[in-house]
Amino acid sequence: MLWQVQEAKQRFSELLRAANRSGPQIVTRHGEEIAVVIDIAEFHRLRGDVQDFKDFLRSGPDFEGLELTRQRDMPREIDWADDQ
Repeated sequence: MLWQVQEAKQRFSELLRAANRSGPQIVTRHGEEIAVVIDIAEFHRLRGDVQDFKDFLRSGPDFEGLELTRQRDMPREIDWADDQ
């Protein structure tokens, strides 16, 4: 959506909501595009500040040398007889 500077100033909260809901909002002055208002999450994504999922998983704790043991107890007995 295009917003003239004066309209963007008068309806700034609406401009911010529109950027959040509908994507980038372009601000114009005398018909010339001068600025774009975008959602902060999109800004961080464009700057490369957001870690992708693969890198997130790789950044987890190091399990090297960690000994994981499994409990070997037998499961409890179940009476399958119909008591009803």
